[in-house]
Amino acid sequence: MNFSSAMDAKKTKIICSVADNRCDVEFIRSMYESGMNVVRVNSAHASIEGAQKIVDNVRKVSDRIAILIDTKGPEVRLTNVENPFLVTEGATVEIFDDPSGICRQGSLYTSYPNFSRDVPVGARVLIDDGSIELKVVSKGEGRLVCEVMNEGLIGSHKSVNVPNVHIDLPALTEKDKKFILWAIKADIDFIAHSFVRNARDLQEIQDILDAEGSHLKIISKIENQQGVDNLDDILSHCYGVMVARGDLGVEIPPESLPLVQKAIVSACRERKKPVIVATQMLQSMIENPRPTRAEITDVANAIFQGADAIMLSGESAYGKYPVEAVKTMQKIAEENEKALDVCLTLNLRKVVKPVAAVIARSLIASTLELPVKCLVFDTYTGRIGRYLSSFRPKVPMYAMCYRESTMRELAMVRGIETYPFQQVKDKNEFAEKAIGILAAEGKVQKGDLIGYIGGLFGSEQGATYMEFRYVD
Repeated sequence: MNFSSAMDAKKTKIICSVADNRCDVEFIRSMYESGMNVVRVNSAHASIEGAQKIVDNVRKVSDRIAILIDTKGPEVRLTNVENPFLVTEGATVEIFDDPSGICRQGSLYTSYPNFSRDVPVGARVLIDDGSIELKVVSKGEGRLVCEVMNEGLIGSHKSVNVPNVHIDLPALTEKDKKFILWAIKADIDFIAHSFVRNARDLQEIQDILDAEGSHLKIISKIENQQGVDNLDDILSHCYGVMVARGDLGVEIPPESLPLVQKAIVSACRERKKPVIVATQMLQSMIENPRPTRAEITDVANAIFQGADAIMLSGESAYGKYPVEAVKTMQKIAEENEKALDVCLTLNLRKVVKPVAAVIARSLIASTLELPVKCLVFDTYTGRIGRYLSSFRPKVPMYAMCYRESTMRELAMVRGIETYPFQQVKDKNEFAEKAIGILAAEGKVQKGDLIGYIGGLFGSEQGATYMEFRYVD
């Protein structure tokens, strides 16, 4: 499958986690040509030097690949363990408030110095993504006394979750702040902030971006019940959302996860915000060249729900079959997108530019009645592209972008292919130049009917017109 057909064949975007020990240019190119749209860098497992290496190599491949970096966010982890050890069901374990302590049999320490203060008696403490459960039976000065509910292996720096308990952690760590400042200088595209609990968790990041005059966009990772409960407010302060199902599936009852995922995706579509579904989508392909049937269904279900993007984590970062995993996602998307219907619902109370939203819906509706080959629009901010995409049209959409950063931001938005574009004086010149670009790549040909949507050229006022014309 060549690059052009891979990118044209699907509408759902693919995000791939990439590690600095496997990020050479040929590897990035092979992933891109197989269908990857966005590269993810996990700051929890990378140095700034390693992250810069990934960015440099991605930029050598294409200026259309977006780059997303995760922050660690307000998380709690165990401290170091000299030798991993087993805890047995019914045993007693104490958790002490000393981030410098070393975990050993019977005594655990976490990265948060006020853990015992915030966690009440009766709470469930889940370790290593929930593989070990402890129940808090009593509290002492600077410590919790817990009963082990199931056997498991304790290792260094494993995750610690306390469902339905507010842990009073700062939104950003010092490492997060260093990575954000680096990301601004490196001109990457997205910051995915972990464990977003409310809009206040985003404000410190936005303040840094504003102070530096940065265009970087914030993706809110929803990983706990607070994030779910405050989703509407969170959506008002970020570019998009990631359904981060690893910690989310620990923080809420696992049987509720499919319904929560569906609700988050639906809310994002209503607000015209990109939404990513992530975690263990093709987990078995870390070790195997083919996915399980359940994994194929999981990916397809995210597509049916209307996710803008689906994500690979360990499958692409350190798995044995990274390119095959991307190709698998590509094929699943291509096949199952055929079953999706255009959605024309619109809540005008949820959009910033209601005129543009109504015009966008009208243009999408026209594709159900007219033989429209594709939709074309010009954009500074990418907003009209997000509006068009939210209605999930079946026809291709091509964005003529006045900014390189906008091209990469739209790499996160379902169904949009981007092109660099220079400012023009009127809509006739825009149509002629856009047709020329698309015709040169074989996207359109003589006799094709094209739908346009646009606004006042050279401004950021949003779309104000739509029209149709045949390619002559």
